Amino acid sequence: MIRIGIVIGSTRPGRVGEDVARWVQDLAVKRGDAEYELVDLADFALPHLDEPLPAAAGQYTREHTAAWSERISSFDGFVFVTPEYNHSTSGALKNAIDFLFAEWSDKAAAFVSYGVDGGARAAEHLRQVLGQLKVADVAAQVTLSLYADFEDFTVLRPAPLHEERLTVMLDQLVSWATALRPLRVPTQGAHSGCPLRVPAQG
Repeated sequence: MIRIGIVIGSTRPGRVGEDVARWVQDLAVKRGDAEYELVDLADFALPHLDEPLPAAAGQYTREHTAAWSERISSFDGFVFVTPEYNHSTSGALKNAIDFLFAEWSDKAAAFVSYGVDGGARAAEHLRQVLGQLKVADVAAQVTLSLYADFEDFTVLRPAPLHEERLTVMLDQLVSWATALRPLRVPTQGAHSGCPLRVPAQG
């Protein structure tokens, strides 16, 4: 069965991202069309990118990178739950994405964003980033307004229309993740034969 990781893209104290991710999971698991699991960045405590070589080399030296690689490799697609900070996603999520390369490739992604304006700009930024990693992002997305979909900006109270949008988004995500599955090699990650000759990066 297709496996979808629901990535909580914030590690901030008092975050609402975990509640949003659990709302997504609660609705998703009722579908029965895939396995949906939460992936909490806070559980991995990734430091600011500290690998000596670019991720495209596939030569990881840190235990935290190996653990992150194993977790991400296990999925066929992702729902990225992202806040919007200054017209972009969180630094923690961008950093976590940058730790890996091949583990993301030829997989599908969808976005549930939240913020003053629904977090739409954070999702758009993520589309650009993930495109470089050969991640196919679906068109449908869910945008939650801190004004309209949260009580006192902290308690999630999504409008009914968001459940309909989430259904369409997950339909697209599972379809694309299934279609892309034959393109991926059986094993990925730090020891998957990733190219060793990569340009130097700062």
